[in-house]
Amino acid sequence: MFDLLKTLRSKVVIGFVGGSDFSKQQEQLGVDGVNVTTLFDFCFSENGLTAYRLGEKLASNSFIEYVGEANYKPLANFILHHIADLDIPVKRGTFIEFRNGMINVSPIGRNATVQERNDFEAYDKVHKVRETLVGLLREKFAHLNLTFSIGGQISFDVFPTGWDKTYCLRHVEAERDANGGQYFTKVHFFGDKTYEGGNDFEIYSDSRTVGHSVKGPDDTMAQVKELFNI
Repeated sequence: MFDLLKTLRSKVVIGFVGGSDFSKQQEQLGVDGVNVTTLFDFCFSENGLTAYRLGEKLASNSFIEYVGEANYKPLANFILHHIADLDIPVKRGTFIEFRNGMINVSPIGRNATVQERNDFEAYDKVHKVRETLVGLLREKFAHLNLTFSIGGQISFDVFPTGWDKTYCLRHVEAERDANGGQYFTKVHFFGDKTYEGGNDFEIYSDSRTVGHSVKGPDDTMAQVKELFNI
């Protein structure tokens, strides 16, 4: 995959976007300790709330400044009370992970092992644990104008509406506008959670992108090779 991305980068500007914070993305993508900002032209952490362009950090934003402590505390309390009452096979630790641009909620806990994550994903498909909690939060906290996005195996993200993965596009647009519209006339996005409610849906279906739905790494590589004639 990294060999393919290196070849792709010689043809076009490349970047990644995800909900995790930068340290987690560095852990996931920084093979052999390589600084991930040297591998991509754009690095978008927390949907672009934290962003790097050619290794230089761009302007950031904050979830807690948007929501406010007075609103955040009842939200966190409701989530933790609900999880405490859940009767699920296992519970581990870190049920709410506070990030710069969002919170990540995991009913099983983010400290679960790989096997426990796999088991919970299968359990959740049947019992709709995350889907049920998201439905309750959407109803009770509608006044906060938040988006709840289910992604990955064990969790869902909570962030201000408009702060989904499309947030990263404002950085791309800013550079395009600064160069008289000469750059980035077309933006391709590849993601697997492209269905409505998935955490790739908004950017996949955005009018500013050409969306590509993928099933996994092999499918992604095949589509990239065909599209860019690699």
